[in-house]
Amino acid sequence: MPLTPAGVILLHSRFVFRQEMGVRPRTSILRVDLTAGTVRDEPVPAEWRRRFLGGKGLGARYLYDELDPGTDPLGPENVIAFMLGPLTGYLPGEQRYAAITRSPLTGTFLDSYSGGAFPGRLAGSLPGCLGVLVTGRADEPVALVVEDGDARIEPADTWGLDAVETSDAYDGAVACIGPAGEHEVAYATIATDRAEHHAGRGGAGAVLGSKHLKAVVARGSPPEPDGELAELRERDADAFTAGDTGRWHTVSETVETVDFAAETGVLPGRGWLDAGVADVDNIGIEAVQANAREREHDGAIPGGFRVETDEGDSVPRGATAMTLGAGLALDDFDAVAELGERCNRLGLDLISGGNAIALAIRVAQTDRLDRDLAFGDPEIARQLLDEIATRETRLGELLADGVERAADHLDANSRIPTVKDMALPAYDPRGADSMALAYATSDRGACHRRARPVERTVFEDDWTPGTVADAVLEAQDARCVRWSLVADDHVGEAVDTASWLDAVGAPYDDLDATGERIWTLVRLFNVREGFDRADDALPPAIDVDDAISRDRFEAMLDAYYAARGWNTRGIPTIDALRRLDLLDTVDHQTPVASTPTEPGDETGETEATD
Repeated sequence: MPLTPAGVILLHSRFVFRQEMGVRPRTSILRVDLTAGTVRDEPVPAEWRRRFLGGKGLGARYLYDELDPGTDPLGPENVIAFMLGPLTGYLPGEQRYAAITRSPLTGTFLDSYSGGAFPGRLAGSLPGCLGVLVTGRADEPVALVVEDGDARIEPADTWGLDAVETSDAYDGAVACIGPAGEHEVAYATIATDRAEHHAGRGGAGAVLGSKHLKAVVARGSPPEPDGELAELRERDADAFTAGDTGRWHTVSETVETVDFAAETGVLPGRGWLDAGVADVDNIGIEAVQANAREREHDGAIPGGFRVETDEGDSVPRGATAMTLGAGLALDDFDAVAELGERCNRLGLDLISGGNAIALAIRVAQTDRLDRDLAFGDPEIARQLLDEIATRETRLGELLADGVERAADHLDANSRIPTVKDMALPAYDPRGADSMALAYATSDRGACHRRARPVERTVFEDDWTPGTVADAVLEAQDARCVRWSLVADDHVGEAVDTASWLDAVGAPYDDLDATGERIWTLVRLFNVREGFDRADDALPPAIDVDDAISRDRFEAMLDAYYAARGWNTRGIPTIDALRRLDLLDTVDHQTPVASTPTEPGDETGETEATD
């Protein structure tokens, strides 16, 4: 219905009010072409902002629109986006950004998240922008410097430096790659805050390396919420700290997951040879607290625990102890922290790196690898990390391409579990089969952050396949909304999203539908790349009936597809796309199903828009 004159005046007054409060609506995107050496600002369609918000959602919309099927993740045509959200800089807790690209590890859509000072300063450097889209490839290493609403491409003399050294070389908040990204390791990270934070899984750092983009430097001051926004921030920070998640976060941050996994029997050890490692006294919460010299930052929502290592300060997270500790049979806190810091400086995803080391050790124990490798030896682990990040040895070269590809060469495909070529993190589905569904249906490969039903199912034994399916998809959809804002994964649970979006004047519609719409759009991207039910599978390494019932797993997957409105191959149906307002988005190259029971029609846009 057309706006009345009074409505126009009301909206105009609301806009002026927000400008006076220092809230500039974010309505544009910065496009950087490294091949041409150009930078330009362009508007984001208002309808895209309403339907996809920002962050993951808007990044998915751009990636689906701009990439042809089969685009080489390490080629100049791939897009990598540093995405913000309509609320970046205002929300309580640590600010975050989303790195969006096609993954060189999995070939899927990739969204990876990182925090620290960089996201807020990027928002302050580019007022009104929802992110930066980077395409092309520079002839020589470059850095992208943003400040005062402007951006420029500069030569980078930091190529060859590790992530901490690179960060120290620039004035401003820095997102950069280390040696792993330069050598295009398939699980290289993008590091921020002197490598204390990482956009970790999936290889976004390798994409930057392929483009010769060493660093993005943000020199602006972060936005400062005042008035209504300051009140919302204080209210939701209080709500978070008063809740269960806030209480354990204050005491133990993500290190809490180590003790939780051990106590509930879902912590694997020795490269997945052991199911249910129970003794984490030397690497869990108590060990971290005993060795910490301070928290990462002050305030009502403190960060992680800062510890000293031989290479400098480090902030070990839960995954550090789980993958580099229990996963490699190391129970010495100092040794585990040192390995974590080594990964940080190299710009290497420590979950994938730890699993790659475990694979090499397991193969060496069968005498099919001419190396003296063993679990429980931190020097062996450190050497292998360096070999992976620099590809300086044949074994390092193999492991740098990911566990699945290395296993193919080493005849070891049943050693380390993967989904869509991404190694599983440390919530072992052999101890909670609900995680098998969460991993199998994760859009970027084996990821525990999309859904963590394990946190409930380990305490209950009456979950039907349908109950598990509903819990997984509800968590996936909810996180799609949070990661489109872009909100901290934990603090976002306490955020009243609608109130915040109203406060900044951002357009939106039904938020439940928005989360499902974003998840389905990413599925369309992956389906267009050839992914279907065959890829939503149990890893061979844990595909045994005495650990996880195959019949129960298939029943959970069937229930999940049915609840999503996808067909039995995992392809979205026309009815689902119509319900989610995606019919005008899907292209003719994307398979779309006519009915939930048919195997899927390879028709796409023509049938989907009828």
